[in-house]
Amino acid sequence: MAKNPYDISDVDIAWCPGCGLHSLHSLVKQSLVELEIPPQGVVMVSGIGQAAKLPHYVQTNWFDGLHGRALPAALAIKASNPDLKVIVVSGDGCSYAEGGNHFMHQILRNPNITHIVSDNQVYGLTKGQASPTSLKGMITPVQVSGVTNEPFNPLGVAISLGATFVARIYVGDADKSKGIIKQALQHKGYALVDSFSPCVSFNKLNTYQWYKEHIYYLDDKHDRHNQTAAFTHAIEADPWPLGIFYQIEGKPTFEEQLAPYKKSKDPLYKRQVDIQKLQTLIEAKRSI
Repeated sequence: MAKNPYDISDVDIAWCPGCGLHSLHSLVKQSLVELEIPPQGVVMVSGIGQAAKLPHYVQTNWFDGLHGRALPAALAIKASNPDLKVIVVSGDGCSYAEGGNHFMHQILRNPNITHIVSDNQVYGLTKGQASPTSLKGMITPVQVSGVTNEPFNPLGVAISLGATFVARIYVGDADKSKGIIKQALQHKGYALVDSFSPCVSFNKLNTYQWYKEHIYYLDDKHDRHNQTAAFTHAIEADPWPLGIFYQIEGKPTFEEQLAPYKKSKDPLYKRQVDIQKLQTLIEAKRSI
C-alpha cells in the first residue's frame, strides 16, 4: 500500500486510546488524499485543546492560534493566499465557547474555509468540565449537581446565520463521515462539520454505544437547500440527526469581495510592496 503523504512518523500522539480524535485524524487525511489535494497546498489551523492538536500529527502546513482564535487566523491566511486549502480543526469548547464570537462572524463573512469541530460534549484537555454542548443534567467534576445550561446548538446557529454548508458526522461511522468531509472540502464558502467524537476518559455519558443509540441519518427526501427544513432538523434532539443539513452554492466568498482581488487575482504574498505609498500612509497616521 502506498504511503499516505499526510502521514507523519516519529511523533507521540497525545490522545487516549479509544479517543474519537484518532478516527477523525484518519478521516481527514484520507479525504485529502482521495480528493488529490497535495499537502503543500493545505494549511491546517487550530486553537487550544485536545482536538486542536490534530494538525500537529499531519504532514502539512499548520498554524496554532490562541484559545478560540483559530478562525480569524484562518481568515487572514485565506485572504493572503486564496489558492490555499484552509482547514480549521478544533473542539466544541475552543470553537463554540472561547471562539463563539468568531464562529458567528466567520459565518457572516463566508470565507472559503472548512471548519471541522470535534464535538465530544466535554472539555477533555482540562479533564472533564462541561462544554457548551454538554447535555443538561450531565454530572462532571465541576458541575457536581449536573449541568444547568441548555446545550449550545451550533448547527441551528450556523443555519440561521446563513452558513453555506452545515453538516454533522459521527466518527464511529467512517464511510459516511468521510463522504461528508470530502463534500465539505469541495464546497466553495464557509463549511461547518460538527463531529460527534467520543471522549472515552472524561465523558462517560456520551459513549460510542450512546451515540449508536441516539443518532440517525437524514434521508434522501431532505432538501439541503431549504433553510427552514434544515433548521427544523437542526433543533431535533434525541435522536440527533446526521448528514448534510444545509448548503448554499454560488454565494460570494469573503476573499473574492476584497478590493485587492477585484483588480488582480495574484495572491498578496506575490505582490510587490510600494514602499513610497506605505511610507506616506505611515506618516499620515502619525500626524493624527
